[in-house]
Amino acid sequence: DIPVPVIAKVNGMAMATRCQIVASCDIAVAYEKSMFTVALEMLFTGAPISAQNALLHDLVSKVVPEEKLEEETLRIAQKLCDTSRPVVLAKLFYRQMAQACNAAYSMDFQAMVNNLALEDRQEGIKSFIEKRQPLWTHTTDKTHK
Repeated sequence: DIPVPVIAKVNGMAMATRCQIVASCDIAVAYEKSMFTVALEMLFTGAPISAQNALLHDLVSKVVPEEKLEEETLRIAQKLCDTSRPVVLAKLFYRQMAQACNAAYSMDFQAMVNNLALEDRQEGIKSFIEKRQPLWTHTTDKTHK
């Protein structure tokens, strides 16, 4: 329910509720020796899984050495901060998951059309062509009303 992407930084054991919190985040970065107790696997075997296994199960987005954990998590957060807020805040992915395939495609098409009209989308295209950093307005103002 949080309107911005949430990043988990996992340094150690993520058991039970902590593992559920990681699973509910949009992005998760884990130290390579972190361990996770994934619900069914833990229930059936009693054994935690490794960070690499968690990556294979899409529980985490990236696995890094411990000395890179803070740096990589902050790098991802900065990259998110450097994008236009209206585009990032759309969270279209989660709304589409609950839809049938055709409805999801329709929703995606409409979101693309709406985003194309945003001043920030136009600024993104213009800055790419001009090979410069975009100057985001972070508003939902449209270029064509």
